[in-house]
Amino acid sequence: MRRGIIAGALAAVAATGAVAVDQRVRRVRRTGVATLDMFAAPQPDRAGFVRADDGVQLYYEEDGPADAPMTVVLLHGFCQNRDDLLFQRRALIDRFGGRVRIVGFDLRSHGKSQRSDPEHASIEQLGADLLTILETLVPTGPVVLIGHSMGGMTIFALADSHPELFGARITGVGLIGTSTGKVAALSLGVPAGLARLSDPVVAFALRGAHSRVAFVERGRARVTDVAWSFVRRLAFGPDVDPALVEFITQMIGATPVDVIAEFYPALMSNEKQAAVTVLADLPVAIVCGADDLITPVEHSRAIADQLPLAELVVVPDTGHQVHMERPELVNPALLRLVTPA
Repeated sequence: MRRGIIAGALAAVAATGAVAVDQRVRRVRRTGVATLDMFAAPQPDRAGFVRADDGVQLYYEEDGPADAPMTVVLLHGFCQNRDDLLFQRRALIDRFGGRVRIVGFDLRSHGKSQRSDPEHASIEQLGADLLTILETLVPTGPVVLIGHSMGGMTIFALADSHPELFGARITGVGLIGTSTGKVAALSLGVPAGLARLSDPVVAFALRGAHSRVAFVERGRARVTDVAWSFVRRLAFGPDVDPALVEFITQMIGATPVDVIAEFYPALMSNEKQAAVTVLADLPVAIVCGADDLITPVEHSRAIADQLPLAELVVVPDTGHQVHMERPELVNPALLRLVTPA
């Protein structure tokens, strides 16, 4: 009994799990959304793997001609994959068609990308991976980077290590629900108050999850409704369509619990405040949900205050997944980054 309680608690801390689809389909139907087909991703024009500097294979997909004059690179959030930015990918295809190439890739240990060694589960390594993607897939021409949450942190890591790229190769940056450091809570997991109050306890619990993966994964499946409720509360605003919650819950549930444990210290210790000024001369779109509990709006305002050319968009009644909840309010600012080029 005690073992089951511990497993359930660790699974709830991770806020992930296999979902009870039958129950949530009933919730979706009550809202009038009949299916989840709206989340089907476009068929990419090209796909494959790029080898990172430590040998990890990073999965990518491309839309648009390889010789397009402009490339947009999309970077997803923690515990997610390239489909985190599905609505932005569609908007770029619809607006620009063959005039823009779109590259989306799975961060290491996420989606179809290869698992990383734990010692390389860092924001700095993610920045190095982004550099490898650019050097391999986009060696020439202007680039716009758009990152959500940990994807935005990855952009700051690249700015910190290679500031010379910004302005020369990278002509615009979109930041969605992200931070330069001091993240308020484990992404889609620990409530902010708990993370601030008992960070060592949370870290200890996740270390336990890492060392007892099979045991925790079994416990995970027993708290499916808890996981769904965590995601709804921490990732979205008050009036979210349950279909969106279902989509993100399944995406998070596909992330192994030890990956969550490995990246947790990197998220909590990340500090890239000095990198913000690297973007000072660039067009930057900063988007945040007014009710974001993971990277609160104050984080976005702090970034915008240092960037004279930045456009700050705060969307009311939305959370950390603001770009999925209200893409019609988010996408115009991102598309404006691409239009001049």
